[in-house]
Amino acid sequence: MQKNVYLKSKELLDRASKVLASGVSSEFRKYNHPHALFYSHGKGSRIYDVDGNEYIDFTLSQGPLILGHSHPELLDQITRYSAEGQLYAGQHIQELELAETLNRLIPAAELMRFCLDGSEAVQTAIRVARAKTGKQLFLRFEGHYHGWLDNVAWGLGHPIGADLGQRNDPQVYPWSEGLSEASRKEFLVIPWNDEKLLEETIERYKDQLAAVITEPIMCNNGCIMPREGYLAKMRSLTERYGIAFILDEVITGFRMGLSGAQGYFGIEPDMAIFAKAMGSGYPISAIVGKKYWMEEIAEGRVIHAGTMNASNPTVAAALATICILERETGVYDRIFALGLKLKSGLKMLNEKHKENMLVQGPGPMLNTSFTTLNAVHDFRDVLQADKGKLNLFVAKLHDKGIRVIGRGLWYISAATTMEDVDTALNAVDEVLYEIKDK
Repeated sequence: MQKNVYLKSKELLDRASKVLASGVSSEFRKYNHPHALFYSHGKGSRIYDVDGNEYIDFTLSQGPLILGHSHPELLDQITRYSAEGQLYAGQHIQELELAETLNRLIPAAELMRFCLDGSEAVQTAIRVARAKTGKQLFLRFEGHYHGWLDNVAWGLGHPIGADLGQRNDPQVYPWSEGLSEASRKEFLVIPWNDEKLLEETIERYKDQLAAVITEPIMCNNGCIMPREGYLAKMRSLTERYGIAFILDEVITGFRMGLSGAQGYFGIEPDMAIFAKAMGSGYPISAIVGKKYWMEEIAEGRVIHAGTMNASNPTVAAALATICILERETGVYDRIFALGLKLKSGLKMLNEKHKENMLVQGPGPMLNTSFTTLNAVHDFRDVLQADKGKLNLFVAKLHDKGIRVIGRGLWYISAATTMEDVDTALNAVDEVLYEIKDK
């Protein structure tokens, strides 16, 4: 039973605010309920805060914990390999073994480099595309998250009441103060999932576009699946005009399967970004790609560097994670099945309470929102949802021991159980009754 008491976390947050800006080390952590919380430990599908509250964790640290919290074999492998050294400023055997594993599993991974996070790997891919094509612009999509650096931190939100502009000529707003004004000139942005607009835009700017970058599933906002044929059209158009096709698989990689979304959809990009689930919470990412593109790095025309890249603990975490996922036959079938059971149960509860709760997503990740729309297909649809009601829904679930990302995003892990899903659905049933007509 939840205590619904967060006094110790509040004391620690007040203390932290004296030395950490707003008491946290990432902006998103400020928006927990009822404030940023301090956690003591996690195990399997559960996480515990310093006040002794226990939660079934569907946030999974914003997605990375595909094996759940504190998987014993994972931690053992990291400990053993770290005992041999932390960082060599040179190569080591598990780095090679990890690269060979990714090469075997991921269609586009002919060559690769390891980085620390998705934001860094995305910028590397853009740099490669510019070097290879000799062009400067890249095309991205409203609401797609490719990290927090300047040239991708536009079009992620908008001021209340602001005009988004026409679909073929969007108004794009900065996500943060302090962005370089010059970074706005680096890219084009259009709504996602619009095949006709995609073709028109690429045809118009084909001589200026170095790359098109997309999430294969719009996970960060709405958990929106691509319309039938949309990614294939993107692949066809970029190939036709020699434009780099970059899949941002930071979330979908090793969550949709061992070969990522590119394996799930049967689509091969020129380059792709992997992070999050690949390292089970340890700071590692990879830019993988076809030799034609990655030779820009291999031959030194594009500089990719980083003192901390491919450290022993991070590589050991990624290699152990993938080995466990590959060895455990049926793990993805079970993750999908649990996600679809959760999705079905949420839809049934919405029918019962008639609260306009929309549930979308493929299973390993799902999104709940409150909207009058029957489906959302792009960021503009997402913005029509009732954010206040969602905030109340997530907060009340939290007080009942169900931890969900504030955007309404749910993740399933290999540690999630049928009982966890049933408990969550019972809590949702109670919450929908409590927020009725609010």
